[in-house]
Amino acid sequence: MATATVSAANVPVAAVEHPLRNPNYRLWLTGGTISLLGDQFYFVALPWLVLQQTGSAVAMGAIMMAGAIPRALLMLMGGAVSDRMSARKIMMATATARTICVTVIGVLVWLRILRIWELYALAVAFGVADAFGVPAQSAYMPSLVKREQMVAASSVSQSTAQLTTIVGPIPAGFVIKALGLAWAFFVDAISFLFIIGALWKLPDPPKPQTARKAMLHSIGEGIAYVVKDVPLRSLMLLILALNFCIAGPGSIGLAYLTKTKFGSPADFGIVISAFAAGSLLGALLAGVWKIRRRGVMILLVSIVLGICLGSIGLLGKVWSIAGVLMIMGVTAGLINIHIGAWIMQRIDLAVRGRVASVLMLASFGIAPISLAVAGFLVAWSLKMMFLLAGGLMVLAATGAAFQKAVREIE
Repeated sequence: MATATVSAANVPVAAVEHPLRNPNYRLWLTGGTISLLGDQFYFVALPWLVLQQTGSAVAMGAIMMAGAIPRALLMLMGGAVSDRMSARKIMMATATARTICVTVIGVLVWLRILRIWELYALAVAFGVADAFGVPAQSAYMPSLVKREQMVAASSVSQSTAQLTTIVGPIPAGFVIKALGLAWAFFVDAISFLFIIGALWKLPDPPKPQTARKAMLHSIGEGIAYVVKDVPLRSLMLLILALNFCIAGPGSIGLAYLTKTKFGSPADFGIVISAFAAGSLLGALLAGVWKIRRRGVMILLVSIVLGICLGSIGLLGKVWSIAGVLMIMGVTAGLINIHIGAWIMQRIDLAVRGRVASVLMLASFGIAPISLAVAGFLVAWSLKMMFLLAGGLMVLAATGAAFQKAVREIE
């Protein structure tokens, strides 16, 4: 339920200071941007390494599932912990753990002694870190800015994040091609040091003075909050369906497509960057385009995403695939900003971490199933996997259009 009585739309534009004038937000943004830039090297290197080691889309899906399962199982606990403890310290701990993990993998690749089980271990470690770090990040960022600055701050953060996914994958592909896969992991490890340094200097977020309850009771409160809020619950169900359609095909399908059709990590970087470029444009558009009927926009964009996703299976050129992914990026970037800002404005501070973890479970919890299904569908028919995923996404959006609570989201 929404408890605030003043919306961001009612605040005069001249009275709202831009979040970039806030030194704490700028420090957070700088450290996070550098870390995200390093992550792009990891995102290109890992699937390429798995395919190089095994040549199997099923194996790649299994390794991604190894990270997705603990992420889903522990996400609600991570949200509850972030409401109890310092979200800043949780993020520092998870970033440190990631640094150690990718450094170890980089060394093993460099020495040519890497075994496949170690990639499973890396995926599990990252999944556990995500389960605690992602809810903590969602709970922490709003504490750096005012409520009426949330849309602008979300737009800047998302735009910057998308910029890193434009800038990062192409050089990552060429670095891997020229220097080897180990260097991608080393770059990612170094980049984590910047976010750790930024968090070290930033203040802890304020915590509401509430009685501490049992962990399961705290998790239950977060779930109950979402269940009772009809628009929030309806939106979560739509997000669940959309993420099932796109998680596996986007992660496994694109990597397998570029590996088998084009055979170059540089081409893989190009298609990822195309999606990121579109997402950047969509995020920037969200910062200036005031959309009143967000629910209708979400439904229309979901249908467009489904059509584009299905068409990838029919395309055979890098430029055409990149073009479709850019369109998908624009639409996805636009709705991600508005959905994220709407949710953060709507939920209470005292349960922000727990509610965020419930909503993220809709994204991450379905990923293991989506990855498993996509892995087997790719082995059967790459084209049919994309067509089925796109068609199911269109059906999910069409079904959600009959939900008044979704259509009337403002």
